[in-house]
Amino acid sequence: MSLDGTRAHLTGPGDLPPLVERAARTARHLDFPWSCRPEHGRLLRALAAGARRIGETGTGCGVGLAWLVSGMPAGARAVSVERDPARAAAATALFAHLAPAVTVECADWTAIAGHGPFDLLVLDGGGQGKAGPGDPPADPVELLRPGGLLVIDDFTPSGGRPPVHGGRPDEARLHWLDHPALRTVEVPLAPDLAVLIGTRRTAA
Repeated sequence: MSLDGTRAHLTGPGDLPPLVERAARTARHLDFPWSCRPEHGRLLRALAAGARRIGETGTGCGVGLAWLVSGMPAGARAVSVERDPARAAAATALFAHLAPAVTVECADWTAIAGHGPFDLLVLDGGGQGKAGPGDPPADPVELLRPGGLLVIDDFTPSGGRPPVHGGRPDEARLHWLDHPALRTVEVPLAPDLAVLIGTRRTAA
């Protein structure tokens, strides 16, 4: 998710897939500004085209999920988890016409594991490493099929190696870049926006 991501969808050039626009309007109605940015959404749509089982954490009001759904092939399935009941309910209603191929579950992010392993998994809040104090981070071996893709958002582009945040090595970013089960690259999407894309190694 990104601050002002919702606004960016509704003040841009207007070439959004209809479902994405409806999700963005739902987010605005619920005063939820932290939808993914359009640059990120277009990447998700492209990646979804090669996936059969898709997962997402942090549904928000469904903007990112709508981008994924707009790209996923016939016969694919997508599941997203959102811990806020009001947002989960709004997203469930938005995608109700696509059930059972698309589902939204009101739960903590860890519930996504029960729906995997995935060909494509999108984790929100990359700067937190998907772990709270004392909690283990997301495990790509558990969550991804061999060769599956992991997308971690909420980064700003780094200028070198090691990546630095606040004057110190960015440990959250390094966790994914150096993960032994992944081949991970940073992809800049805008001057102030980057994602990490990791592929699960076939032999970790």
